[in-house]
Amino acid sequence: MRTSKTFLFLSQVYVPDPAAVGQHLADVAEELARRGHRVIVLTADRGYDDPSQKYPRRETIRGVDVRRIPLSSFGKSSIAIRTIGGLLFVIQSILRSVMIRGVDAVVVSTSPPMGSIAAVVIGMFHRAAVKYWVMDVNPDQLVALGMMDERALPVRVFNRLNRMILGRARDVIVLDRFMAERIKGKLELGDKVTVLPPWPPEDFETIADHADNPFRKAHNLDRKIVVMHSGNHGPSNPLTTIIEAAKRVADDDRLIFLFIGGGVGKREVESAGSKNIVSLPYQPQSELRHSLAAADVHVVSVGDRIPGIVHPSKVYGAMAVARPILLIGPTQSHVGDILEEHDIGWQVHHGDVDGAVRMLREIADAPPALLREKGRRAQQVISAMGGKTQACARVCDVLERGL
Repeated sequence: MRTSKTFLFLSQVYVPDPAAVGQHLADVAEELARRGHRVIVLTADRGYDDPSQKYPRRETIRGVDVRRIPLSSFGKSSIAIRTIGGLLFVIQSILRSVMIRGVDAVVVSTSPPMGSIAAVVIGMFHRAAVKYWVMDVNPDQLVALGMMDERALPVRVFNRLNRMILGRARDVIVLDRFMAERIKGKLELGDKVTVLPPWPPEDFETIADHADNPFRKAHNLDRKIVVMHSGNHGPSNPLTTIIEAAKRVADDDRLIFLFIGGGVGKREVESAGSKNIVSLPYQPQSELRHSLAAADVHVVSVGDRIPGIVHPSKVYGAMAVARPILLIGPTQSHVGDILEEHDIGWQVHHGDVDGAVRMLREIADAPPALLREKGRRAQQVISAMGGKTQACARVCDVLERGL
């Protein structure tokens, strides 16, 4: 029988914000609350991608006490803006945590990247366990994207902070084998690291046929082969190759490309100027079952230097609605591993626009039964992993461990 504990979550993003980090944290926080624990979340009161979106200062969401902090998120328009918001979030989180009694565990992810500072301070003040859930790895991402030199002072300081949180954390959760290797390269961690991939937005019990899908009807997708990218349009998942390929198959009226979500890469999509490219905002959580299933093929882009740094969590939603995957990125990646082990899609390297065009024309000419069979296998892979319910439960088991 479990003894009730108090978990304090620190995250700049949380539901109803559509960012995947907040969605996964919410799934785990709600499961811990369902298990009888007291769960408190300190988060920003503004949208992560859209800071004009304002959320209630305090509310209870499915048993979780959500407390939102003002002046702690100003969007992602620049590194400086994100850093200011992150630092203000860290300072205010530490101050607010002083008034919270009986904290047994502090759960922190990587939004903001310097949130680990708050976790360490709060953990020491409350003599609480620190549980570190790594969703992406910085400053590695900044270096990989060419935004900073690996010898720069901020990079060296950040790596020192990484070693601090990794040394202080009782458990470290990472999302794939590539991320585990990278994290273990920063500090000797023994058996503290657990590899637990994330999960689809929900366990889809039913998937609407195209003819009955309201999303397809609303966007005039009847008789179209929909190639979809759904999620963050960020520099870690570059879209240039698929956009350029889409332009070159604009003569094929069967194909249409939907880019759903937000991020700095949205500008490239919206400036493409091709009749077969459609840009849409993030869809509400309640509509994902229809928007994801509206696709015939889902595009997952992984930057060449990104494996082990940013995890392509969008792949799980696509697989859960039984859709095949078109990977734009390296074979040595988490999605590459999935494609190698299971025949559920195709892979094209960044910059190979000719190869992408050939692949898209093959997809357009393929018998519908072939796409359905690849999608069926993708859904079976997710089911074999236990879907959202069991994957979320495994994370909760690690967070409860040792308390």
